[in-house]
Amino acid sequence: MRVFVTGASGWIGRALVPELLDAGHEVLGLARSDEAAGTVAAMGADVLRGDLTDLEVLEKGAESADGVVHLAFGHDFSRMDAAIRTDAAAVDAMSAVLAGKSFVAASGTPMVPGRPSTEEDDSVFAGPVAGRGDIARAVLATADRGVRASLVRLPRSVHGEGDAHGLIARLVALGREKGIAPYVGDGTQRWPAVHVLDAAHLFRLALEQAPAKAVLHAVSDEGVRIRDVAEVVGRRLDLPVTSVTAEELGFLGAILAFDQPASAKTTRELLGWRPTRPGLLADLEQGYYG
Repeated sequence: MRVFVTGASGWIGRALVPELLDAGHEVLGLARSDEAAGTVAAMGADVLRGDLTDLEVLEKGAESADGVVHLAFGHDFSRMDAAIRTDAAAVDAMSAVLAGKSFVAASGTPMVPGRPSTEEDDSVFAGPVAGRGDIARAVLATADRGVRASLVRLPRSVHGEGDAHGLIARLVALGREKGIAPYVGDGTQRWPAVHVLDAAHLFRLALEQAPAKAVLHAVSDEGVRIRDVAEVVGRRLDLPVTSVTAEELGFLGAILAFDQPASAKTTRELLGWRPTRPGLLADLEQGYYG
């Protein structure tokens, strides 16, 4: 299968492209800069220059492929409205030429009060990212036009060696800056997590096997307590483990304040996905964050 991958040079893309190539697929990776193009080419993939605003380029890439994995998204929270509009237009452009082909898009696990979210729960987002729920539903709706569309919903932490920009890496960097290993409140809030290589494997399985309108959860750890994360970080970096208010951590504090576990039971049963890489706490013990 020839696969067009947006975000091919990104955190998950750098794990997915080798996964696809090792499985015998050809990969065409979108690259918006010389650096990104070099990264994609070095992995053995073909390069298509452009970004998510280049709708003709996206259409060309999708049309030339047997399937698309859409990972790219602008994560600048100061321009989130623009990023969501750009992503919605990109999904429309690619899906318009994907009838009879596979389309796998990344999304996020939802938060459901009182219990772990499941694949059956709607893609509901709040605040500045609320529009991402609309995009998730739009992806699945393309199945009504003959696209074998599926969602892979990612947890709050996609961890692994080389992670420099994920939420845990940002939390570690902020802790170093403040001289503490922080958690919010009593620290019993739980985050779902997955190793980046296990996530990449699920994206490949979805591309190859997922039925139309499938919603999948790339979740290995159903819920890791934030205080447990802080304790490992504190021990590894010799920092005091300290409770803070959400306001003291800004954007990260707002996320850390919520209990948001997630299950992947349906995903495992549907595709036989079995995560094999270290869990979040074990990865933290190895010091993947540098």
